[in-house]
Amino acid sequence: MPEATGAGRAPGLREMAAGDLEAVARLEGELFGAEAWSRDLLAAELEASHGPMADRRYVVVESEESDGDGDAYDAADRAVGTGSHGPRLLGYAGLYHAGGLTSADLLTIATIPAARGRGIASLMLTELVSTAREMSCPDVLLEVRQSNEAAQRLYTRHGFVPIGRRRRYYQAPPEDAVVMRLTLRPRPGPVGAEAGDPSGV
Repeated sequence: MPEATGAGRAPGLREMAAGDLEAVARLEGELFGAEAWSRDLLAAELEASHGPMADRRYVVVESEESDGDGDAYDAADRAVGTGSHGPRLLGYAGLYHAGGLTSADLLTIATIPAARGRGIASLMLTELVSTAREMSCPDVLLEVRQSNEAAQRLYTRHGFVPIGRRRRYYQAPPEDAVVMRLTLRPRPGPVGAEAGDPSGV
């Protein structure tokens, strides 16, 4: 799972729309390099988040300031915004929830460097965990680079705990992933098990 976590008026969270794809694709390339999702993959993911069979959700956070307001963002960060007179895209995130049929999976989460430390990632994570809970998912899973301690601290603050590793899950550069889980509700025990007796005997 890609992750890149981290001044002005309060940002706003909304559903990702088709008009965000160009900005998101540019942000992907800048933040994730060789592991960035292609624009076509992003478009397919967004399509899967709409309609009666939707099994995932994507959100974005944007600044209420237009690109012409202030100088808090450098040229590289302006490049991933939505235009010279529109709000700036500060971050985005996606969740696979399978309609509550199984565990939810945090697919991606990213914020632009200039917006880190403002709670953008926390805002998106809280929203998507709420979605998983509303869908009655038993838990939320994610993968994070072993070296990304900042992201791991964010997830820990939200109740995630490490449950294992995936060897060489990331390829550019090669690195293990730490698998983390947030439990939302207890999973049912074996048929015949009584309360307080996990063995079922």
